[in-house]
Amino acid sequence: MPISPSSSAQAAREAVAVRLRELRAEAGITGAELAARCGWSHPKTYRIEGARTPPSADDIRRWCEACGAAGQAGDIIAQSRTAESMYIEWQRKVRTGLKQLQHSYVPLFRATKLFRIYSPTMVPGLLQTEGYARGLMTSITRFRDIPDDVAEAVAARLERSRIIHEPGRRFAMVIEEPVLYYRLGDQDDMAAQLGYLLTAGALPQVSLGVIPSATTERSLWPQELFHIYDDTLVSVELLAARVQVTQPSDIALYVRSFEQLRGMAVYGANARALIVRAIEALH
Repeated sequence: MPISPSSSAQAAREAVAVRLRELRAEAGITGAELAARCGWSHPKTYRIEGARTPPSADDIRRWCEACGAAGQAGDIIAQSRTAESMYIEWQRKVRTGLKQLQHSYVPLFRATKLFRIYSPTMVPGLLQTEGYARGLMTSITRFRDIPDDVAEAVAARLERSRIIHEPGRRFAMVIEEPVLYYRLGDQDDMAAQLGYLLTAGALPQVSLGVIPSATTERSLWPQELFHIYDDTLVSVELLAARVQVTQPSDIALYVRSFEQLRGMAVYGANARALIVRAIEALH
């Protein structure tokens, strides 16, 4: 089962803190002595060593120089930047609107051969229709009070989603049954979206599973929305941020989770029956 979705980012920060603490210990100086050499307060040293305050590039350079290890600064700065990039704040990412966010995924999509997606809250982006995507992005724009580029963002998402029809890729997607009933857009938008799920789910390169709400004795409770790109990256979507999981042990945990969730889903005729039932409920 997945650990806290921000844990990989925190673990990466802690690895930087441990490395800096080890440098100080190897230099044989106290935290107070290091603070004096670096020109900052004593508590700052312990906040950095405790992974409570992420060090800036300048902080790391001063720290390494104070410990007589200036040559290690470059590597530690790179390690720290990687750690901080793992937790990407949505508000910063979307402050100019949603179109650019859609484009930012294209290189990752192009490099991926196997997409594994679990969504307990919405239809996966790769399967979203125009009206559904518009309803979702309109809600996001209003909630976050960001520039309204919904029309352009929807067009970019639909263009990006064409990759599902390109050869050489596989898409395994699992959704919870309530996703079929959460209305994003009006009744016609939802009817079109559910109808498209019937079509897309029949594509040979797509495996679309639905976990019935009536599933008894679930082997795994509903998780946060996550995407697994091959076996190299997991992207977890939270309200405040997107967490990028890159540590192999954590990726393996998400893969294991996905397989358990996938095993609880129904496919083919049984999945279509659930979708048809949701369509009927619209009227």
